[in-house]
Formats: sequence, C-alpha cells, structure tokens
Amino acid sequence: MSVLINFLVGFVAAFVGVATPGLLNMSAAKISIKEGRKAAVLFSVGVCVTVLIQTYVALQFAKYLDQHPEVVSMLQKVALGIFICITIYFFFIAKDTRREVPENVKHSKTNRFFYGMLLGVLNLLPLPYWVYISITFSGFGMFTFSQPDLIAAVSASGIGTFAMLFLYIQFFKQKKDSMPSMVNMNYVIGLVTGLISIVTLVKIVKEF
Repeated sequence: MSVLINFLVGFVAAFVGVATPGLLNMSAAKISIKEGRKAAVLFSVGVCVTVLIQTYVALQFAKYLDQHPEVVSMLQKVALGIFICITIYFFFIAKDTRREVPENVKHSKTNRFFYGMLLGVLNLLPLPYWVYISITFSGFGMFTFSQPDLIAAVSASGIGTFAMLFLYIQFFKQKKDSMPSMVNMNYVIGLVTGLISIVTLVKIVKEF
C-alpha cells in the first residue's frame, strides 16, 4: 500500500509541478509544432531522464533528513532565510527567462533527446521541490522512504512529468497561432519559494 501511495504522491507532484507554462513544457510544444511530435517526444524523454536522476538525489537527501529530525529543525531556520532571499531575487532582480526556441536551426531527433536532458539539468527547482514534498507528506504519514517506495516515487515523477509534457505536445501541435506566451519562470519560481517561505515560517512559529 505504501508503494502505491508513494507512486500517487510522486505522479501528482510531478504532474502539477510541470503544469505551469514554462521553458520545458513550452519548448516541447514548440518543437512539436516545428519539427513534429516524434522530436518533441524524444525531447520530453530526455527531460524525464534528468528528472528521474534529480528526484532520486533529492529523495535520498530527504531520507537522511527524515532520519535526523534535529537536522531538519536547524535546516528549517536556514531554509527560511534562503527561500526569502531567493524569492526576492527571482521577483525583483533576475532577468526575464522568456525566450523563443530558435526558428531556423535544424536539429536531429537524437539531438533533441540530449537537448531535453540539458534543459532538465538547467532546471534545478526539482531538487528542493522534491525534498520539501517528500518531507511534508512524510510528516502526514503519506510518504515513506524504504527503497521500494522511493523507486515508486522516482518512477512516478518521470511518468507524471512526461504525461504533462505530452499534453502540451498534443494540445499545441496544430495550434501555433493560439499558443500562450511563455511566462517568466522567475515569477513562477519566486511564487513557489514565497509560498514555501510562508509555510516554513508557520512551522517554525508553531515549534516555539
């Protein structure tokens, strides 16, 4: 049962995490329009390979934290300051991330796979995201850190990410003129870290 719960948490967290229009999903949609669905699917698979690795690393770190609650308490205070600084940076300092996929550059389908991996590597948000998700759900008894359960969550993160990317590919493949503008991902990241800051602050206050 715990394996199924971990899988569901992993799938939903990954699916929701990639739902907001951003660099990864809008790149997949644009590649689908300009180069075909196969190239976009290979790009998405490359992204998912990176996501699997990032999720596994994040969950291993979260597992250590879960076994050392005294470290979690200390890190919560440190994290609060870090998240506040990150929120301020992405809202007010960082440059706009919106940029177009080059129009006239041709890529092989194989290169699209590695391009997906590269963009996945540049997207570091999954690391703190999965640490936070797993620790939070673990506190509610809805996430466990045994090896089979971790494998289920990691696998689900890849499947959930691919499912959302594939929806973008399918929905926009013949709708070039109706594609929404890519949002500035700095604001998305700032919003996420801002919410995390609020939740972390509430938890610290309750501990006093």
